[in-house]
Amino acid sequence: MLKFIRMGATVALWLQLFIVIFGLFVSSSQCHKLDAFQATLGHIRSRTSPEIQTKAAKDVAERLLGKEISKLFIMILDTDLGPVGKDTFKIIKNPLGEIEIRGTSGVAITWGLHYYLKNYCNVHISWDGAQITLPNTLPEVRVKITSNDRFRYYQNVCTVGYSSTWWQWKQWERNIDWMALNGINLALAFTAQEAIWQRLYRELNLTKEEIDEHLGGPAFLPWTRMGNIRGFGGPLSTNWHNRTIRLQHQILRRMRDLGIVPVLPAFAGHVPRAFVRLFPNANMTKIDPWNQFEDKYCCPYLLEPTDPLFHIIGEKFLRMYIDEFGTDHIYNCDTFNENEPGSTELIYLRNVGHAIFSAMNAVDPKAIWLMQAWLFVHDFIFWTESRAKSFLTSVPTGRMLILDLQSEQFPQYGRLKSYYGQPFIWCMLHNFGGTLGMFGSAQIINQRTFEGRNMNGSTMVGTGLTPEGINQNYVIYELMNEMAYRHEPVDLDAWFNNYATRRYGAWNEYAVATWQYLGRTVYNFIGAQKIRGHYVITRRPSLNISSWVWYDRKNFYSMWNVFLKARYGRGNSTLYRHDVVDITRQALQLKADDLYMIVLDSYKKKNITSFRSSASTLLELFDDLESILASGNNFLLGTWLSQAKDMAIDEEERRSYEYNAKNQITLWGPNGEIRDYANKQWSGVIADYFKPRWELFLNALEISLVQRTKLNTTEINNRIFHEVERPFTFSTKLYPVEPKGDTIDIAMKIISKWYNEETPSLSSSNTKTC
Repeated sequence: MLKFIRMGATVALWLQLFIVIFGLFVSSSQCHKLDAFQATLGHIRSRTSPEIQTKAAKDVAERLLGKEISKLFIMILDTDLGPVGKDTFKIIKNPLGEIEIRGTSGVAITWGLHYYLKNYCNVHISWDGAQITLPNTLPEVRVKITSNDRFRYYQNVCTVGYSSTWWQWKQWERNIDWMALNGINLALAFTAQEAIWQRLYRELNLTKEEIDEHLGGPAFLPWTRMGNIRGFGGPLSTNWHNRTIRLQHQILRRMRDLGIVPVLPAFAGHVPRAFVRLFPNANMTKIDPWNQFEDKYCCPYLLEPTDPLFHIIGEKFLRMYIDEFGTDHIYNCDTFNENEPGSTELIYLRNVGHAIFSAMNAVDPKAIWLMQAWLFVHDFIFWTESRAKSFLTSVPTGRMLILDLQSEQFPQYGRLKSYYGQPFIWCMLHNFGGTLGMFGSAQIINQRTFEGRNMNGSTMVGTGLTPEGINQNYVIYELMNEMAYRHEPVDLDAWFNNYATRRYGAWNEYAVATWQYLGRTVYNFIGAQKIRGHYVITRRPSLNISSWVWYDRKNFYSMWNVFLKARYGRGNSTLYRHDVVDITRQALQLKADDLYMIVLDSYKKKNITSFRSSASTLLELFDDLESILASGNNFLLGTWLSQAKDMAIDEEERRSYEYNAKNQITLWGPNGEIRDYANKQWSGVIADYFKPRWELFLNALEISLVQRTKLNTTEINNRIFHEVERPFTFSTKLYPVEPKGDTIDIAMKIISKWYNEETPSLSSSNTKTC
């Protein structure tokens, strides 16, 4: 008996020893995994000298504050200030009254500057403008902030189509300054890739005609790059190519000077149809039509990544691009963006992923493949867990960086097990097409960024902004940017209070009440409906439009009235006036939804008197909307068009760019293939595009009522297309580039007209149909 007890004790001792050793092994394996992770993503950092980064940060301060005031801020780069792989800044006020900002990079220093200005001096810097009024004596400070993650990422591949298509260096410089001030250290830099493709295609002996039928126009380049369409809006001129090459050099130089890592393009496999002539034996498939584009503009070929030619073309393109622009080792590639792979076989998907990465790795042994995870959202039926895993794990762990593109609404990192070990960035997409319309999910981003970072087995390495279009709803982007350094959720009521105070330069009870209300309602969407910014006023007229909101319309109208009371204290604020336009625009948009329901009800009941009254009122609303938008600097069609035309050097180019600019925000395709997807509530678009469509439609409805005939929908849609939509895209009418009228006066006239009316009973219901 004693023998067995001793034996049991010995076994227990060995078992205990085994557990300890196994634990050490597991711990060691995790360390090795972390070391391997660091060895891959660890090399992605700015290669610019500390002196250059420091000067670049000082230059941002000077552009922002002016030469004299910027001297009060002493900027010092200190790479040893914080942990490796995470940006840190430290701010103190020295005995001379100067503010010393130390940071681990140019971005960190600039981020620190903005942090101090924002949190200690009540300064606000946004896409819409800036409010910079410093106190006479700079406040005392002693703070040290370290980023939560390795990266703060910026841009969607579509942003360069919907927002920055026509930017020249002045706009890019301001945008890059904004990036650095908000701690962005990883951003797309996609300009000029068509110029490199043209060089490569010519080297391969494609004709000019074959190149022109593939490369699309400036406003549609993102979708040409992803293989969705080809040639539409083109061709691209020599002037365009030369201009974008110069611009890309400026963009990359400034990003690198500040320590921002630029993401460059890699070959995704989409090739001109002429490749069949050049390489008849290569394995190529014609991509399926996208959004019903006709054959002339759809369906380029996808060169099979496993074909040897893919490797050759991918290597040639990347070498050419790097020879021209250098590299920072991260490359974006989206082969299957709204294009389904040719096979469901796991081994096929693994081979495809491996082949795409191999083409990058052959040119740059330090290459990291950055991929948007939109494919997993767009086609989750195809991308089952097993297929996604096969594709994602075909690349060595840490050599692929995933943008979880719409984490605030349709996150994939949970379903796909933290991308099976590949690092990912938690991104807020928020906007589609650059449309206007107040919307956001403050509560979600205030919670789920922390959950994504802290979940078991998380491979989250950053936060990011990935809107399709910018210059809208700035408040939600400012909140999202703060998730990069905050360690716990914020008190949202207090946060929106502070936002209003900073934005307008002083506390104002009406402004604060409005923004706190907006934070609890309009900016607190938590549903699963797909938001696309298509409201009644911006939809092609129909009897089947279903509008919906997730907040009480009557309360919004009341807060509109409250916000306008802030004019007594904040009326001279540029940003207050911008927001008066935006909130009035939103109120009229909601009123239009109300009126549409009355029009529809009157038509169905054949009440001609009620119909005429409500139809006339709806058309009046368009006039009021046009007048308030015309008073705002940031709501003018003329600005968008003038920027486009300024890129041209002759009349032919000017006409082409103007057509690109107008078509994208209206028909989005020669025949309205993605009609109104990127619509803009801008002065000029309201008057000459949205209103005429509804005018024509409402007249047709009235005729059908009077004559007691059925509405011919096909006929009316054809008339709208041929009499309004298509002519608008080809028109060369000049539109103002300066605002007209006093915003506050116009808003007061509008609210006295619309708010004092008895709100229709239909308006108070929270319709939730889509």
